Amino acid sequence: MNILEAKNLCKSYGSYKALKNINIQVPKGSIYGLLGPNGAGKTSFIRIINQITAPDSGEVFFNDKPLKADDISRIGYLPEERGLYKKMEVGEQCLYLAQLKGLSKLDAKKRLKIWFEKFEIQGWWNKKVEELSKGMAQKVQFVVTVLHEPELLIFDEPFTGFDPVNAELITKEILELRKNGSTIIFSTHRMETVEALCDQIALINHAELILQGEINDIRKLNRTNLFELEFMGNLIAFTNAMWTGFELIDKQSFRDNHHKVQLKIVGNNNANSLFQAVMPHVEILGFREVLPTMNEIFINTVSNEKN
Repeated sequence: MNILEAKNLCKSYGSYKALKNINIQVPKGSIYGLLGPNGAGKTSFIRIINQITAPDSGEVFFNDKPLKADDISRIGYLPEERGLYKKMEVGEQCLYLAQLKGLSKLDAKKRLKIWFEKFEIQGWWNKKVEELSKGMAQKVQFVVTVLHEPELLIFDEPFTGFDPVNAELITKEILELRKNGSTIIFSTHRMETVEALCDQIALINHAELILQGEINDIRKLNRTNLFELEFMGNLIAFTNAMWTGFELIDKQSFRDNHHKVQLKIVGNNNANSLFQAVMPHVEILGFREVLPTMNEIFINTVSNEKN
């Protein structure tokens, strides 16, 4: 079941096309990566989901029903540009924003106590936002975003301003939120984070959807026949055993004739052909296919769109 589905979504600002017939399905309980270069249309899509703007045409469905005004209380949105009031005290502001999301003051205080203890920020309650560092303010905004326990969470570059320790803390909380039933749309330029966290992705470029699917499926579809082979034996003998069907890409040599190589299989050859060629000459310790990273796929796909 999809928690969110966009059908033929279009949005223009004057003559500028921000979205062109976007069709996206976000499965319930998933972490879904929304990717694309700057200006691709990601923010326009997010604004439509949050009902900040309306599409020119097309529809958005939330839990299989047309998205409506009341659904905003079931969505949490952490924008890339943070929106805390700098002159307000942290505690006062958190209570105010929690009540805007439908929580009573009593419930908001109970939940804030739990989150402030979890993030070890109890001493910030009476501080003004302007006294906080960027990372500290980011923690507060994260808490406000998730406090009302929304069904759908949208994080736009959630790790901006965090050091590695706090980035790991937020990652842990995102996974816990998913475990507890939230669906998460994740917009970021950090492809290593996408690979570590996301189940599926959609890649938007020049207002159009150019790639969508499960991470593992996308990596397999973009495979380049690159393999890593680890072996014991003479490297020269190994190299001589390979014929024109294999291209040596990289090699590492360790002590005692221990080697690791990356090679590409070309033509009509396959992994079996490689084993048959080298097994009489070396002792194979390990063998694996090297699938392209999401960063490589992102760059190649966007670059191909330009050509």
